[in-house]
Amino acid sequence: MSPFADREKQLLLALARRALTAGVVEGKFIEDFPEDGILGSLGGAFVALHYCGKLRGCVGQLPSRETLGTVVAHCAAAAALDDPRFKPVLPQELADIEIEISVLSPLENLTVEEISAGTIEPGKHGLVVSKGQKRGVLLPQVAANFNWQGLRFLEETCVKAGLAIDAWKDPQTRVETFTAEVFSESIVKSGR
Repeated sequence: MSPFADREKQLLLALARRALTAGVVEGKFIEDFPEDGILGSLGGAFVALHYCGKLRGCVGQLPSRETLGTVVAHCAAAAALDDPRFKPVLPQELADIEIEISVLSPLENLTVEEISAGTIEPGKHGLVVSKGQKRGVLLPQVAANFNWQGLRFLEETCVKAGLAIDAWKDPQTRVETFTAEVFSESIVKSGR
């Protein structure tokens, strides 16, 4: 069962849609929204934008001292305007953009022993691998989308961080895991 009620998901999606539109049409970040309930809770999230079924931008923030409302609003606009992999979203694309939000759980450290024991569950866990100034993050759905097993998922996260494929074995490398509550506009509208 989902930790978020449909009303809370709708509230986060509506905020993301408003922030996306304000960013693309007006070139500004919104700051005037209520910060009570789910919007006022602390948390991290990623906002992915899909256009005609393909990724059009994705930006996220790991759990911090920022409220979930602030994180979702910022990430929605940034996914449209600041993801370096894509050109900025155009106003005429907005009607065909679908928003997907992944609300992250707190991060938990993993030891080499836990990793070796098969603790990472693809499709359930997301990963953060960091060493020095380098950091890579992959959401749980990435492993499921590519049908990766736990070790491959970890290796790909190391590569995303700009590290060697086996950097997770280095005592200076930090490996953290999290789960995510993932929902999109089409799923919430359909009641799934």
